[in-house]
Amino acid sequence: MPYTADKHEHHPSREELRARIPGWGADLDPADRPAVPRERHDLETGAHWTFPERQEERWPRERSIEHEFLTPVFGTSSPLRGLSGAMRRYSYAKFSEGRAAHWLILLASDRVDAIESHIRSFATAQPDNPITQTGILSEAKRHGVSSRFGTKRVDLNHGWIDPILVAGPWLLAGGIAISVVRSVVKARR
Repeated sequence: MPYTADKHEHHPSREELRARIPGWGADLDPADRPAVPRERHDLETGAHWTFPERQEERWPRERSIEHEFLTPVFGTSSPLRGLSGAMRRYSYAKFSEGRAAHWLILLASDRVDAIESHIRSFATAQPDNPITQTGILSEAKRHGVSSRFGTKRVDLNHGWIDPILVAGPWLLAGGIAISVVRSVVKARR
């Protein structure tokens, strides 16, 4: 019987379900359930606490509005910073995890974080190198073109946009740098 929102007239009994569905109700008897000893709450665990000691929160952490507090231990490998961090804080502060807006803002903040990382790399001694880091050189060395024909590779569907996404920020940064240099040169004349 398919699921409907209406109340069902006939609720099948355990015996009817067992006869119709092979293996139904196999875990009804606690003696047949392998996890039953783990489900007991009266066993001695050896833990010296009822709730674990909380990790120190060095800066305000993002957490869903559904949760009263952070878990006792949480990751701190990527502290929030910049515009992407502000976007993540906003997403967690304003929207429930059940809302699409929450996740769309988080996705957008990941893209913003990638752009911020590219920009930050220009301030280092070794900025990002799109030629070597994208694997474009291996296309010529490792049969890149011939591997694209006669196969059902998934990456062929989005391959056309990859050069735009990879080279776009670099071309934009180069254009901005050229316009800044031109304006500085004009101002000095």
